[in-house]
Parts: sequence; C-alpha cells; structure tokens
Amino acid sequence: MSQSPIPVVRFPMPAALPLEVSFDGGRLTSDGGLPWLEQAEQTLGLCAAFAAGIPDWRRGPVRHRLETLIRQRVFQIACGYEDQDDADTLRSDPLLKLVCGQLPESGHELASQPTFSRLENAVDRKSCYRLAVALGEVYLRERERDGIPSHIVLDVDGTDDPTHGQPEGRAYHGYYRQHMLHPLLIFDGETHQLITVVLRPGYCHGSYGVKAILKRVVQAIRACWPKVRIELRMDSAGAIPDIYAWCEAEGIPYAIGLITNPRLTTLAAPLVAEAQRQRAAPGTEKVRLVGETVYQADSWDHSRRVVSKAEALPKGPNTRCVVTTRSDPPEDLYAWYVARGDSENAIKDLTVACFADRLSDHRFCANQFRLLLHAAAYWLLDTPRRWLSTRRVPRLQLDTLRLRVLKIGGRVYQWRDRVRLRLASSHPGQPLWDHLVASCHLRE
Repeated sequence: MSQSPIPVVRFPMPAALPLEVSFDGGRLTSDGGLPWLEQAEQTLGLCAAFAAGIPDWRRGPVRHRLETLIRQRVFQIACGYEDQDDADTLRSDPLLKLVCGQLPESGHELASQPTFSRLENAVDRKSCYRLAVALGEVYLRERERDGIPSHIVLDVDGTDDPTHGQPEGRAYHGYYRQHMLHPLLIFDGETHQLITVVLRPGYCHGSYGVKAILKRVVQAIRACWPKVRIELRMDSAGAIPDIYAWCEAEGIPYAIGLITNPRLTTLAAPLVAEAQRQRAAPGTEKVRLVGETVYQADSWDHSRRVVSKAEALPKGPNTRCVVTTRSDPPEDLYAWYVARGDSENAIKDLTVACFADRLSDHRFCANQFRLLLHAAAYWLLDTPRRWLSTRRVPRLQLDTLRLRVLKIGGRVYQWRDRVRLRLASSHPGQPLWDHLVASCHLRE
C-alpha cells in the first residue's frame, strides 16, 4: 500500500521543459541490489537460524512466518532503513516482497511496524542467547569455508551507544561522559568476521563480562577446531589481572593495552629521551622507538613483559604501553597490536553502516535482540564484500557497498513464468554486479 497521494511537484529546469514529480511510478524499487542479500542469506542461513531460536508468541493462524519477519527486518536494516516505521511503506516494495517469499504483484504485503514492535518485545533472555549461539555457528561455518584455520586472532572491544529516554541498563559512563549502553563486540582479527555481540549496561567497566564471553567463544572454537591456535588483542579496558591469568591458564597469547601510570612513565623515560634526542636532528619531523621492560603492578601476582612505544612529535612526547605474553621483537609486537585498528574499522561498519547504535527499546532484552539483528545485517552485507574480494576488488566500507550495489532504482515485472527486474541503465555500480555474478557463477 502506497502512502497518501501528494500533489505533483513542478521544478524549473535549465533544459527546455520543466520537471514534474510525483510518487506514482508503480512497481518500482529503490533497492535493486536486494537479490545479493538474498544470495548471502542462502549462503549463511542466518535469518532462518534466528527464526528457529525465537518462540512464536502468537496463537492461532498467523499471516507472517517468523523467518519472513526476520528476513524483512534484517534486509531493511542492510538497505539503510534502520527504523521500524519504515516497514509501513516498504511492506509493499515489490523486490523486498520477493526476497521475503512473496510474489511482487499477487503476494500479500509484508509486516508493518506494530508487528515488529510485538516481535521485539516477545524476545526473552534465553532467546537472545540462542541467537548469539546461532551467530557464532555462522562464523565457525564461514571461517572454515576456505579450510580449517590454524590460527585465529580475537579482537575484543567495547563501543558506546548514547541513549535517549530511559531504556533499561542506561547509565552515565565517566570515561565516555554520557548516558549510554555499552555493547561488547568480538571480531576475527584476520578476516574481520563478526563473532558475537553482547549488550552490557552503560555503567560497566570495559572488562565487564569479557572473561565469561571469551570462555564460551574459545570453547566453541576449540570444539570445532581442537588444534587451532588462538590469540587475543584488546585495548586497556581489558587490562585486569583476571583476564591475564585466564589467558595464561588457557594457553592464549595476548597483547593488551595498558593505561600509562607514573611507574610505567619512569620505565619508558630513557626511550622517550632517546626519541627526543633523535628528533632534534635537522629535518626530522617525528621519531618513534619501541622497547620493552619487565613490569609488575601491585595487583599482579607476578611480573610480565611490557612493550613501550615512545614517539617524539612536534606537539610533544607520546607514550603507549602493551602487556603481552608473545615473544616477538618489540617492533613486531607493537605493529601486531596496532593492527587491531582494522577491527575498529569493522566496528564502524557495524555501528554506522549497520546502525547498531539505534537501540531505542525500553526493555534490555529487546535492545539485545536489536543488536543481534544489526549484527545479522552486517553479515549479509559483509558476504558480498567477501565475494568481491575474490575478484580483487578493494575492500569497501559497508555504506559504500550499499550505495554502489544495493541502492539502484528498478522496475519489477511479474509474469506467469518469471519475475523480471529492470535496473537503471546509467548506474555506476554495474561493474561490481559483473564481479558478483562471476564470483557466484550466476548466468542466464
């Protein structure tokens, strides 16, 4: 069903004739790339797995299957429609109907916003756990697609989700200086695949729940691949003895950032002085040196290796420290640690391109469910990106991928024996479509 009719809008143009505009084009879609999301879902089975983990709260005959609801919501997020309200109009989009299992013309319309609101509020804590397990199983299956891995890097990080209103778990966080929720994210540091997402209250420290979640993740990985070598990277939020001790007991090498304190500053002082001395040479803009020392904080039961980076910059010295059990040379260890910045780009893809910071439900479990839906959208977008990488296409940000592959206007025709989608002839994303077709071996 279309929105209420609006008058024709008339625009003066530099050409010979004016332009008249109205929303009466018929069976058009502005998301012509939706078939690629459907191809990704066929590969992943993520929406189907999510639907299997949610108990149906409805009684009697229902119009929309749970899997159809999950598909519609996740596909909408992936296409850039993060708000539930968008479903009131998109439910009649012919291509969205098709990828959700309904024919464009003769199929019934999809779900509206109130149905999604009821869905989110019907999900409980156990359901969220089952969905998180399903997300992890998709990671394990996809990570093994090119062979059993011998080495995995877990990049663990938290992110801030500023809140509006009074959702459960909302609290003021002193570090971020805002009222927020505090999601925990774990990515594969080598492939940037999303492993799990866990919602935490806004007041919690960055290390809150990390060991418990890592136990489950590591157990699942080792159950699948007993011989795999697992390593951990995390910023200073994970700099607590409990995490160090657990990693050491589990044989997991780690590199975790340390907050600089007076003792660490004193230990790094000779390195800083040498960096400043070298920068004093004519024509030297900045100098970076990396060294190591043995350090034991008062709360540690034994000393540990600490790698220090000292930079002499025009604005002054800059010192960073990392505690580690790895034996690499200091320069190599620090370079390996800062490579976690690639996972921070993946966090940006999740929170910005996939709108994972739009957690506006009141119930905590409903917001955890939302976070998992946005994680599913990340997977649906990341999968075509991986297909493009096999064709040596440079890695795209997910919002760029959406703009160039998905956001293509087209007209949908339903005939007796097939459905036809005619896309805009002048869209610059056609070369990427050609790469995707070749990667997935799709031809008429």
